[in-house]
Amino acid sequence: MAVDLPVVYSIESVGEVAFYKGRRYKRLSIKLRSKDDIRVLIPPGCSMQSAIDFVEEKSDWIIKARRKMAEKQPVATLFDESTTFSSRSFVLKIEKAERSDVRLYLYNGVLKVIYPEHIPVSHPPIQEAIRYGIEEALRREAKSYLPQRLQELARQFGFSYRAVFIKNLKSRWGSCSGLNNINLNLHLMRLPGRLTDYVLLHELCHTIEKNHGPNFWALLDRCCRGEARKLDKEMKGYRTQLY
Repeated sequence: MAVDLPVVYSIESVGEVAFYKGRRYKRLSIKLRSKDDIRVLIPPGCSMQSAIDFVEEKSDWIIKARRKMAEKQPVATLFDESTTFSSRSFVLKIEKAERSDVRLYLYNGVLKVIYPEHIPVSHPPIQEAIRYGIEEALRREAKSYLPQRLQELARQFGFSYRAVFIKNLKSRWGSCSGLNNINLNLHLMRLPGRLTDYVLLHELCHTIEKNHGPNFWALLDRCCRGEARKLDKEMKGYRTQLY
């Protein structure tokens, strides 16, 4: 799988800016994905010089917006060749090579990300491509593993549910609807097995107890052999996002 990269220019007033040009862009606009990720979307018929001039005109706004983002933004993990990252079924390997795009391979238990050697691995589009590769690999793994494991635990403890969905949830590890549909976060594949099971059992218990009252915790504790609170505390050491 290839990931196209933008044209990057260093503009004195704001630093590095990534310029994306394509038919899908209807107007010239600036997007800030983070304080270090400034993107300019260029519609057909607009020149690169016009886009650069546009950034310089908006430099005061960009600087203020970046300052606000810096105050709120958590420190993100910087993925590079020394990063240690693994899930239940794959490990991450990052390499640079003489090429113009980012290439992603998932084969034989390895997610390999190859990026252009003339671009720093720290550059936001490279980091985004790495995160994209990780999330897609986790999605495949989660769809293969989580529904089957949820069914096993449901049979073991006598639960029933309507359907299961795998999603890239931003703030939850899972949820259970009033109709007993269960949503599971693909990032569960980054957790130790005992914590993945804990989240699955947590949602299965919600098919019976729809709140977090005493009856819910008593039911979950029976399923977790008396360690529900301990496992819940351990979960606080993990984030649902790749930080």
